[in-house]
Amino acid sequence: MNCLFVGAGAIAPEYAAGLSGSSLSLAGVADLDGDRAAALAAAHDCPSFTDLETALAAVDAPLVVNLTSHAAHAPVTRTALEADRHVYSQKPLALDADEARALVALARDRGLALGCAPGTPRAPSQRRGGRLLADGRLGPVGLGYAHAHVGRVTDWHDRPDSFLEIGALYDGAVYPLALLVSWFGPVERVRVADALDVWPEREERRPSTPSHVEATLAFAAGPTVRLTASFYAPHRSREFYGLELHGDDGSLYLKGTGAMGAARDGVRFGRVGREYVTAPPAGPTKPYEYVDAVERLAATVEAGTPSRAGGRQGAHVVAVCNAIEAAAEEGGPVAVDDCGATADPPPAPVVRPAESVESEGRPGPRAIRLPAVGFGCSRYRDGEYVERADSIATALDAGYRLLDSAELYGNEHRIGELLAAPGAPDRDRVFLLGKAWRTNHRRERLLSACAGSREELGIDAFDCYALHWPSALEHRGELTRLAEESVERQESLTFPEGAHGEPATADVSLATAWENLEAVREKGWARTLGICNVSRAQLETVLETGTVDPALVQVERHPYRPRNGLVEFCHERGIRVVAHSPLSAPGLLEEPALGEIAADRELSPAEVVVAWNASRGVVPIPSSTVESHVVANLAAGSVRLTDDELARIDALKDPTFER
Repeated sequence: MNCLFVGAGAIAPEYAAGLSGSSLSLAGVADLDGDRAAALAAAHDCPSFTDLETALAAVDAPLVVNLTSHAAHAPVTRTALEADRHVYSQKPLALDADEARALVALARDRGLALGCAPGTPRAPSQRRGGRLLADGRLGPVGLGYAHAHVGRVTDWHDRPDSFLEIGALYDGAVYPLALLVSWFGPVERVRVADALDVWPEREERRPSTPSHVEATLAFAAGPTVRLTASFYAPHRSREFYGLELHGDDGSLYLKGTGAMGAARDGVRFGRVGREYVTAPPAGPTKPYEYVDAVERLAATVEAGTPSRAGGRQGAHVVAVCNAIEAAAEEGGPVAVDDCGATADPPPAPVVRPAESVESEGRPGPRAIRLPAVGFGCSRYRDGEYVERADSIATALDAGYRLLDSAELYGNEHRIGELLAAPGAPDRDRVFLLGKAWRTNHRRERLLSACAGSREELGIDAFDCYALHWPSALEHRGELTRLAEESVERQESLTFPEGAHGEPATADVSLATAWENLEAVREKGWARTLGICNVSRAQLETVLETGTVDPALVQVERHPYRPRNGLVEFCHERGIRVVAHSPLSAPGLLEEPALGEIAADRELSPAEVVVAWNASRGVVPIPSSTVESHVVANLAAGSVRLTDDELARIDALKDPTFER
């Protein structure tokens, strides 16, 4: 779609920079400054104008992008709408709520689209924070603190006059306000507000409106938020556009409501009673570009459903700013018109197996949805057993949504307690993988093991229940809560020995064990089935003799032992592969090739290995008790390596590798 840019100031090149990767094209540029308009137009091979009416008449562009100074937004938008052009306006939509509402009404009456910046509620960090809210992690949200420390515009902007005329409220506060309205819906009233004229005496140019404003806002959906907008507080202060929300069950900190990138530390979550943990991106993300919101608006036009939702939200934000000014001058509370604005939060992530697929008369593997990285919950680390409750809680708070559990680990009750505690993700947001130990391959014992694990975890069914190993060992006793037993007792129960110290095996074939596992699914105790630590031949045995195909295979996988043949075999059949022990191979993380790629990517060697798995469509389940490593491993799942990098890592394959 052709666009006409009206305004060629500092923000216009930012919008233009994303045009080449979009469905939009620049058909003309208009600006009162002819040289400025001509420069931008020349860069995009289109005409320039110094008069809006002339530009509208000369340019075949159904969409006007209004990038003029703050006070000019409303009149330019009106002129464009009256010329039957769709409009996307920089913020604010207007400086007066009545004018803003009138623009929305004009667009509605003419059947035109009207959008308004900021579009950053859809930027990656903001959507990540919104998904935490939708995930139910905070519980009901009661309080919030939002900042818009725009700073001394006389220091950082070459044309600060427009900013000084309207104040920090209309320039900066729109970022947290737009996000909060997107998440919670409209502000119902301004409870109280205050405005200050604090400003350095040495500055010749001064704001013509209060330089610092504070207000307490009551949202119709419940939260009460204290908002600060300031030209006096430097934009390099601790809070720039920060937002902190507190709920019954936890707290969320967003570093920048106006941020456009996907910074690893941009979002933090703190469960009640626990410190904040960084919640990094858990999958590939694309930084937000200014033109993204324009392209979304254009898409509604092309679909025949021109949207005015952005205009309504922009009008409501103006109404909030007007009400804050009124409350600061006259006292509160002051009611705020919702202007038709509604919440538009991102959906919560759902981790659930899809329905099974029938293939040749038998249930095939379900196309299960797995996150890029999971978390291993084994207590066995570096040659000893350790308590894992704290690190598992950290993993959940960071955003891991696949937990690899097993009765062997002896800590299923700990996981159950964490999942039942306030601030935990909802059950349907977590993929739980459970595993029956080798001593419980007989049917009655396998069913008993699964029932016990379900009870310990407090769940109705596993998302996937698997055989921990394909071969069986002799049963020597129940494995309930192994973590509470002595190490000697744990070892005797889980690795039974014969009279001469050899493993005490049981006469249960793999085919029989899989048949017994299928009984778990028949009872509805597992949505899908899986198998761990298998060779391709053993997997083929399961596929040939079973009546239900495995949905998941878990094996040790790392660059020394990539198992590429098995991975390809599984992927061809719709079976997902999970990689255990991806980082623990001796010497692996000291490999020069990993170090070189890590340096180029600004990652650690461990993160490179996690990304290598994720790039191959394999889900690694690293395990760590160090918070920084827990966060880094999850974040690495958002990285996709190049073919060259993957090949360099594949070259580390060592056929002689043994633990």
